[in-house]
Amino acid sequence: MGYVFRDVAVVVGLAAGAAYLNSWFVWPLYWVAQGTMFWALFVLGHDCGHGSFSNNPKLNRVAGHFLHSSILVPYHGWRISHRTHHQNHGHVEKDESWHPLPERIYKNLDNLTKKIRFTVPFPMFAFPFYLWNRSPGKKGSHFHPDSDLFVTNEKNDVITSTVCWSAMAALLAGLTYVMGPVQMLKLYFIPYWIFVMWLDLVTYLHHHGHEEKLPWYRGKEWSYLRGGLTTLDRDYGWINNIHHDIGTHVIHHLFPQIPHYNLIEATKAAKPVLDKYYREPQKSGPMPFHLFGDLTRSMKNDHYVKDTGDVLYYQTDPQLLGGSRKKSS
Repeated sequence: MGYVFRDVAVVVGLAAGAAYLNSWFVWPLYWVAQGTMFWALFVLGHDCGHGSFSNNPKLNRVAGHFLHSSILVPYHGWRISHRTHHQNHGHVEKDESWHPLPERIYKNLDNLTKKIRFTVPFPMFAFPFYLWNRSPGKKGSHFHPDSDLFVTNEKNDVITSTVCWSAMAALLAGLTYVMGPVQMLKLYFIPYWIFVMWLDLVTYLHHHGHEEKLPWYRGKEWSYLRGGLTTLDRDYGWINNIHHDIGTHVIHHLFPQIPHYNLIEATKAAKPVLDKYYREPQKSGPMPFHLFGDLTRSMKNDHYVKDTGDVLYYQTDPQLLGGSRKKSS
């Protein structure tokens, strides 16, 4: 809860300071800082969803709804789909988010969809659309209790989250009416989209964009351990502490019950055991600009996997490379 109080205090302080100064020199700095803090709130809510925030399930639910609803994320809807991701990480068909498209689905996409999906920065705005419609090849919505994401005893949870999300949307609408759309755009909605970019960037890079091609599995070749070891750690430099060391992603996937404030210590203990199967994060230096290069390279080359086979690697569509005959990996 200390981290919650810290982050909420920073969010409120940033908003109050930006509104008071009301300078076009300050606003861009505020948007980046506040969007990053919204992302930090999301990570704490993510811990609530894993039960690693507290041993008290009720506190997890209350804090999770507060943290996620404040940034327009349906807590239970996302918690359940994220659980599906963790239970099936590295599985071609069953993984939930940023999983590879099988060739048959990829080739049925129209050219515009392909270019949007694999051209930076468009995928960095995907999260709100994923909440409503999920990924290509999957059906359902994080807001609808009858979605095939959920089982019967989870439907009331989904309704609760959708109501909380709607209450936040109504509050934002009321504030927009009182304060004006321009002021709310500056105070909330631009930082919200910065947060979305953070979420999509981090989620993507923890499962893609490595210089070595990482495998995906299906059938008997998949296991929980194998799938977990296809994730990547990332070094975000001085931002690591701000967003609660989410870059320690390998150990998080293997043991999602570990609280974020123990992940660095757990990673240090696990590295000698994992040995070559642990992917060492690149050092980012003062700012993690190199991560955008990893993102661009992956978007350019990692397009789909073949429909057959149980150990698979990303293939490259030459048409998305301007018609060049680049050899598929």
